[in-house]
Amino acid sequence: MKFPVLFTAIALFAVACGKPAEPAATNAEPVAAPAVPGAGVLNVYSARHYDSDKVMYDAFEAETGIHVRFRESGAPELIETMKAEGDQSPADIIIASDAGTLFRFQDAGFTQPIRSETLEAAIPPHFREPDGNWFGLAKRARIIVYDPTRLKPEDVAHYQDLADGKLQGEICMRSSSNIYNLSLMGEFIGRWGADKAAEWARNVVANFARPPQGGDTTQIESIAAGECSAALINHYYWVRMITGSDADKAKTAKTALSFPEQDGVGTHINVTAASVAAHAPNKDNAVRFIEWLVTPEGQKMLTEETKEFPMIAGVPLPEGLEALPEFKQSEFALEQLGVHQSEAQEIYDRAGWN
Repeated sequence: MKFPVLFTAIALFAVACGKPAEPAATNAEPVAAPAVPGAGVLNVYSARHYDSDKVMYDAFEAETGIHVRFRESGAPELIETMKAEGDQSPADIIIASDAGTLFRFQDAGFTQPIRSETLEAAIPPHFREPDGNWFGLAKRARIIVYDPTRLKPEDVAHYQDLADGKLQGEICMRSSSNIYNLSLMGEFIGRWGADKAAEWARNVVANFARPPQGGDTTQIESIAAGECSAALINHYYWVRMITGSDADKAKTAKTALSFPEQDGVGTHINVTAASVAAHAPNKDNAVRFIEWLVTPEGQKMLTEETKEFPMIAGVPLPEGLEALPEFKQSEFALEQLGVHQSEAQEIYDRAGWN
């Protein structure tokens, strides 16, 4: 179904996907040395921080007999760790949020291309790296949250609307260095060209109600508090709040959502994705785990706590996502987000979007 979606409410790099920024987690089980190939071990390096991921690893281990050991930390820390480990890294698989983040691992030489008929059949081409360096496993939409008492739905039906002069003093944002904003700008550069994308950034900055700060949840809270009228967020931050505490529900009740570009290319979509590490000592187990993550069980466990959209059609939606109608999704090739990443940051910097 494709139709405009505007309705009132019913912390990988500097911030890891999922929760707001939090200290780097320690290993649940040390991953100190390369495992013996074929020994039934899988070493996961993950930039995610969810209790449900441990349950997911346990389920895979119970089903396959492959013992899962995992290291959780921020994506920058994982990259530095892998640099120090070199070709002796025990990492078999890398899990991180945002195609732009996976690009950084790939660009550093920490991923390897793989072929899998299972993954290629299950995951649409624009949600995976063309050579098989990473595979998108869950989806997130970058949308507009707004105050319906101050703005009309048509005021925020497009990303370009955030740059309209009539919204001067009405926009809240998080830092431009956040990977979610860098990737969104990457799509704009790819679709509009650098000059138009830069003009958009300058005009959005001119509409700021305050300097960029906080995470996506902060933007929702700022709108609820009357500090501004509109902001960009990933959809799952809002969904977590409507399924959270009474205080969070009260805040989201003061907001509405817009899924931009429903009359055009569709809303910007990004992914949580996985790569097989460049020097994976247990490559076959790594491929098997990624393939397991596109099964109904794997998809459910991957998205249940995060409130992301399952990649595979027909998988039951996590609680709260039923509040979001179907919407038209952008089919922009996600590997291009990383290609434009440096230019995106330069555009933000020149615009004064700190």
